[in-house]
Order: sequence, then structure tokens, then C-alpha cells
Amino acid sequence: MVTPFDGAILAAGLGERLRPAVENLPKPLVPLNQMPLLVRQAWALKKAGARSVLAIVNSETARMLDERGIGLPDFLNLMVRDTANSMESLFALGEQIKSDRFLLATVDSMVRQSELDRFSHAAVELTASGQVKPYDGVLAVVRWRGDRRPLFATVNKNGSIVALGGEASTLVTAGFYFLPRRIFEFKNQAAGARLDALRRLLALLIKEQVRFGAFEIDGAIDIDEGADLEAARALFDREAVHPAPASDDQKGS
Repeated sequence: MVTPFDGAILAAGLGERLRPAVENLPKPLVPLNQMPLLVRQAWALKKAGARSVLAIVNSETARMLDERGIGLPDFLNLMVRDTANSMESLFALGEQIKSDRFLLATVDSMVRQSELDRFSHAAVELTASGQVKPYDGVLAVVRWRGDRRPLFATVNKNGSIVALGGEASTLVTAGFYFLPRRIFEFKNQAAGARLDALRRLLALLIKEQVRFGAFEIDGAIDIDEGADLEAARALFDREAVHPAPASDDQKGS
């Protein structure tokens, strides 16, 4: 029996590099083929198996959602909080995440739905209790293609991630993470170490013997600048995430 999992989205950042190309819109509200990134990502996680999705957004995004009357799917719940960094946002999400494992995405990480489905199915299998040595979690990785701020992942021959950071690998994290809820037990330790980003928390977890497997996906795009947005539009011209009819699955913000 597959244990149900929830979805979560990190969407509280400022997205400053993208703003000049999108008329100063907050990144979660930037349209990608007529659908805000936040809504598109929520549907992607839902289609990949998440029973519900919790997203953290900042107060500016929440205000503009209300002002523009942007509808949200019924399964998408918002946490409104102004946070200092991605790690703080993740620990805030942990206050409401209930499932033993959850599928986390950054709002600006885009990949074909078929690839995300492959990742979620593999992650569930690799963390299943029936495995001889199940992983605690699984990180999606891609071949590095020149991203500005990559998080390199060192993966051994068994597919386990043994280190994060440095530049000794051709693989980088892709912005999708299947994580155990017990990572929130490291909140005090992370604060004591003055960590200030999700990537640094993940590196700490590996040092603390939290076992992460790597699963390679293809074609992931991290939307940081206008050129990335154009690349994502081209990607989804070929394979789009189609929501259910608004009358059945949309709600007001």
C-alpha cells in the first residue's frame, strides 16, 4: 500500500532577477502560458500524486492574489509569511505538513509532467518500507547546463547522495525533493549552525546520516531570468499541465 503524501511549494522569495522581465510581478504570479507559476506548480504536484498542496508566499504575493482575484485550486492552501530565506520558509511549512513524507518544489522549478511523475513514483518506491535499505528521501537531479547558482550533488555508484556542494559532479539538484517529515527535528540544530538556505540544510542532513537517493530527470528549468521564462514557455508548448474545469476545482483567493 502506498502511503499518501502531501505537496509543498516554496514561493516566498523576492525573485528580484526576474522582475525586470515581468513588469515587477512577484515570481509566483508570473504567467507561464496563461497560468501563474504558483498555480501551475500546484497542479503539477497534484498530478504527481500529492493529495493536497501547501504553499508559502510572502505578503506582497498574497495581497496581489487578492487584488487580481486570481483563483486557486481547492487542494492548494496558502501560508502567508515574510521569511528571510528558503530554510526558514521550509521550517514554516513544517508547522502544517502532516504526512510522513512530502513532495517539495520551488515555485520556479519547471519540468515536463511526465518527468515529475517518474520522479514521484520512483521516490515513493525508493523510500518504501519494503526496500532492504529504504532511503529517507530522494532528490531529483539533472545534468548541469550552466545554471548560475547550481547545487552540485555527488552521487555514488549505488545512487546515494554522499555530498552536496562543490563542483566535483556533473549533477545538480533540480528543485524537486521527496523528503521525510522528520527533517523538521533538525530545526534547532540548523538554527544553532546559523544556516540560511535550504541547500545548507540538506548538506547538514547528509552529514547527520539522513539517507538521500538521487533520481535523474530530464529538461528541468530554473526560472530566474527572462530567458529562462522563454525556455519554459517553449517546454510547455510541447507538454502542458492542464487543470480541471474552473467550475469544479477553482476557488477564490
